[in-house]
Amino acid sequence: MCASAADALRRNWSTGVRHIKIRIPDNVRKIIAAFEGAGYEACAVGGCVRDALLGREPQDWDIATSARPEETKALFRRTVDTGIKHGTVTVLLGSDAYEVTTYRVDGAYEDGRHPKSVTFTPSLREDLARRDFTINAMAYSDSLGLVDLFGGMDDLRAGVIRCVGVPEERFGEDALRILRALRFSAQLGFTIDPATEAAVVRLAPTLEKISAERIREEMTKLLVSDDPGKVRKLYETGITRVILPEFDVLMETEQDGRYHLFNVGEHTIRVIEHVSADPVMRWTALLHDIGKPRSRQIDEVKGRIHFKGHGPAGAKLAEEILRRLKFDNATIETAVKLIRWHVMRFERGEYDIRWCLNEIGPERFPLLMELQRADAYGKKPETLSDSLARCDRVERMCDEILARGDCFRMSDLAVKGADLIEAGMAPGPEMGEILGRMLEDVLNEPSHNDKEYLMRIYT
Repeated sequence: MCASAADALRRNWSTGVRHIKIRIPDNVRKIIAAFEGAGYEACAVGGCVRDALLGREPQDWDIATSARPEETKALFRRTVDTGIKHGTVTVLLGSDAYEVTTYRVDGAYEDGRHPKSVTFTPSLREDLARRDFTINAMAYSDSLGLVDLFGGMDDLRAGVIRCVGVPEERFGEDALRILRALRFSAQLGFTIDPATEAAVVRLAPTLEKISAERIREEMTKLLVSDDPGKVRKLYETGITRVILPEFDVLMETEQDGRYHLFNVGEHTIRVIEHVSADPVMRWTALLHDIGKPRSRQIDEVKGRIHFKGHGPAGAKLAEEILRRLKFDNATIETAVKLIRWHVMRFERGEYDIRWCLNEIGPERFPLLMELQRADAYGKKPETLSDSLARCDRVERMCDEILARGDCFRMSDLAVKGADLIEAGMAPGPEMGEILGRMLEDVLNEPSHNDKEYLMRIYT
């Protein structure tokens, strides 16, 4: 863009242009320069500008331009029609890809998620006005400086999540923004503007319109943030009532005061905060006690609360929830196994450990110990040291089992199906039962993993 055009824009947006320098990647600068050289406007926009201002490394650099999609395609040799009807073209430079979107005004949102139509506009102001939050409604180029028309920089400094314009309108356009407000709050450590939060509460029920996949993505981003305890805010604002009603039940389920200071939900939040910021571990922690409400019993004589069988019950319910949210099979399998076994205290020592290794595999055993340690941090402080010491002992025993090469899987059993066939046994259920009894024997006493011994005893 020529200097006179930039000067004119600065005069028009005298209250919105900040003379702040942002370091942008060379390829982004080249793309913007190509547009400006052809007489168009172009700038980095949205989350990348926000992150750069916060000193965070942007994951993606999105570019907005006054050029129409066909004009963008004419300027660059390699492009992909990523979302051409919404004005988005992906420009390829070397091995990198950059989404370039024409300034636009969205039409009516009839499904609470997508505009029925979009209208291209030459106005950056109109394009920024349609965005969700002020901190995501800033643009930047070296020639324009920082374009901040809605107080995004002030909200960044204050640590506030605030909708652009009227919150009810922004959330009415796209209900997913309701969950995004909480997610950004967790990721950035920001508070939510009171008017924006009030709209979150009023419009939380409209999240029913959002697909399970999008709910899962936003929830995962919140859970792996530095403040996963913000899941409590999802409950307080009525969001979980819509997207994860099982969590609301946890927040209403009391526990036995001998071991716990908190109800099941508050305990769960503390467990989430004490596992690593891995999606599988955070979701597992969120759902690890999901079976407690269904398993809750009260001893009428002693007045004590019990949750017998909540591990298997929780594993079943967690699988239903994770499938409802369209998780992949690998995540579901790991989470379900860890939830099923998180109650195991390994009172029978190595025998229980070998059984557990058989059920979940040695690769998941450290994850189980991580979950059990986190579980301990969610209970009464006076129980913590004993629980952590128990985990240490169990891990040492597991290391010894693995170092010795003890058999804990059918594949490591000294007797194979072929050996039984050779001994005259026909393939079928009986063979499986015999191999199962052999494995149970060996899990109890590893030295019995001897072909001659097993064949003599069980055939």
